[in-house]
Amino acid sequence: MSADRLRMAGPSSLRTEYAPPNRRHRRIVLAHGGGGQLTDELVDEIVRPRLGNALLDELDDSAVFDVEPGRMAFTTDSYVVQPLEFPGGDIGRLAVCGTVNDMAVCGAEPLHLSVGLILEEGLELDVLRRVIDSMATAVAEAGVTVVTGDTKVVARGQADGMYVNTAGLGRVRPDARLALARVRQGDRVIVSRPIGDHGLAVMLQREEAFGIESRLASDVAPLNGLVGALLDACGEDVVFLRDATRGGLAGVLSDLSERTRLHLAVDETRIPLRRETSYAAEMLGLDPLDVANEGTLVAVVRPAVLDAALDALRAHPLGEHAADVGAFGSDEDGLCEIVTEVGGRRVIQKPYGEELPRIC
Repeated sequence: MSADRLRMAGPSSLRTEYAPPNRRHRRIVLAHGGGGQLTDELVDEIVRPRLGNALLDELDDSAVFDVEPGRMAFTTDSYVVQPLEFPGGDIGRLAVCGTVNDMAVCGAEPLHLSVGLILEEGLELDVLRRVIDSMATAVAEAGVTVVTGDTKVVARGQADGMYVNTAGLGRVRPDARLALARVRQGDRVIVSRPIGDHGLAVMLQREEAFGIESRLASDVAPLNGLVGALLDACGEDVVFLRDATRGGLAGVLSDLSERTRLHLAVDETRIPLRRETSYAAEMLGLDPLDVANEGTLVAVVRPAVLDAALDALRAHPLGEHAADVGAFGSDEDGLCEIVTEVGGRRVIQKPYGEELPRIC
């Protein structure tokens, strides 16, 4: 992480709190960010036992490691979800999976992550432990390591409990040739799992005060294994990949048609959607197509490998409901059109803004 113990540095206020070495805290205090004994305790008692490895345990200013020749992928993202914990996940799992997935859909095998924590004074240490435990579980699932990081502590009211930033480094597979420029007439679009679960699970958890009960859980999961299985089966015939996060499936599909300038026709009846998700969206006045996902892959493949692609995805636990939902046509109008269950047609557009704020 960094030489001064993850650089858990600098409280954001001149006020400091002295804490004797034998005092045990239940909540984050500003002194946890001061670079002293409490910073050491935070790192040694909470972070390193859960995320530690040979590179992280050096606690140097940077992680130093060898990288084999080839193309690399590098990404970063920040997470501000509220609430911090929700059915199916939490901010820690979300941060790891989101960054892993951003690399995976670029055809990269994720290697290492950095983790930056911004902790609010007053955050319960038990909440932090659960989040770091969840992060460690997601790291193990994805087969990556956290090799460096940073922590800051800010005053009450400045961080809604916790914000997380993660950055990732991955090695791009030699057989990955993923680019919008390769999309052409006849290519098929596959969706890996039912849509809308993440955004609606978070929203319903947020609205629990209104007595709304639901069994919906977030789909948040690392997709690198699923992507690897697809590329192993179809190689360069996988044309493009995207994880349908903010903006949902509608955002991805409309972006595909707009940027390729090809007409994309989608069959509404083929889009995987849970009945309870549909009900929840209707109750909240939302279109499931617009709702964010955190473990849903959208793949564009050549028509010749459609069956092989579906077989590869469905053989993986995260892709068992994979479905072929549409194809690119010859018209160069840049429109995405959905064919409804009753035969009607409507144009899919990107959501104007973020209908469900703070869901990632």
